[in-house]
Amino acid sequence: MSESQKYRTLCCREQWMGGRFYQVDLAGDALRLAEGAFTGAALLPPVDSGEAGFAWSRLKLLAQVPPEAAIRVYARASDRPDWPQWEALDGRDPGSGGLRELFGPPVAAATDLLLSAAGRYLWLALELTAGGAGSPVVEGVSLRMAGDHMTDYLPAIYRGQDFTYRYLSIFDTMFQELEAAVDSLPRQLDPASAGREMLAFLARWLCLEPERGETDLRRRLPEILGEYESMYTAAGVRQSARRLTGREPWIIEHFAVDPNDPGCCNPALYRRLYGEDPYRFFLLLPQGTFATQQEMERFLERMRRLTPAETQMELVLLKPCIQLDWHTYLGINSRIGDYIPAAIDDSVTIHYDTTIGGAYQ
Repeated sequence: MSESQKYRTLCCREQWMGGRFYQVDLAGDALRLAEGAFTGAALLPPVDSGEAGFAWSRLKLLAQVPPEAAIRVYARASDRPDWPQWEALDGRDPGSGGLRELFGPPVAAATDLLLSAAGRYLWLALELTAGGAGSPVVEGVSLRMAGDHMTDYLPAIYRGQDFTYRYLSIFDTMFQELEAAVDSLPRQLDPASAGREMLAFLARWLCLEPERGETDLRRRLPEILGEYESMYTAAGVRQSARRLTGREPWIIEHFAVDPNDPGCCNPALYRRLYGEDPYRFFLLLPQGTFATQQEMERFLERMRRLTPAETQMELVLLKPCIQLDWHTYLGINSRIGDYIPAAIDDSVTIHYDTTIGGAYQ
């Protein structure tokens, strides 16, 4: 079997426009029943194969057919480029009976079928029927133009038998779809071109949560292995907080303000501010990062899975303020009281709306 089959596909407005439509409208590049219609027909412009006596074989409809709806396909082929009966319609609705008189019986009411038509030019008619609330939508028509078939590998005596050709076409289609699935594997494993279902599978495979929708997921998947290398470091935590908030965070770790360090200029102050727990660090973000309390809680929940084990993160939201010293000119000579720092320890909880400041006189 060959690795590819050549198809010609009609799937855009420009390719439909030469046809004739009866209670069928163009919705973008798709065909659908007109508003309030339960049946309609689309007579497509002739397709030129460029070869006299061309044997039209497989047709695939790219369509959405809900329950209780159907699409019937009518086909006629000829080596002559004109068809007076088709041209004589001149806007008249042929109806189901008219299509039978024009084309003969329908090929089938299916989306993948065999055509028994020979000729350079092919005329197609699609009859759309809605039996319930759902309406069928045709997004494209694919016609097989070249490629091998299982009967090509049989002795010549079997090649001209219609039954053998139709029977083996079932298995031929299965093999073609299998080959197409194998050929598309590289594309499906690429986050930029994978389908939605495959994209979700790749995300689960790499333990990545879709935090900001499909576009962000496609962007992050190729970089996620690099993120994992630094995820539980200070740089990784900073990157995670930046990605989730869009703000530049500050991180204060215990060793950076260790009150027992010989170079610490004010051990008592650092003990009051940051305590002495070596497994706790502080993440500082500007006020206004979160619009609601719920948004902040969702951020904290996500960050718990993005911080190292056995560590505790404390979130501090910084408010913009002016620090006044002992003597500050405010239009009159004023004396400002001492600044009283807040101590961040196990007994104090800093809420997201807390202002850290001092008393004034």
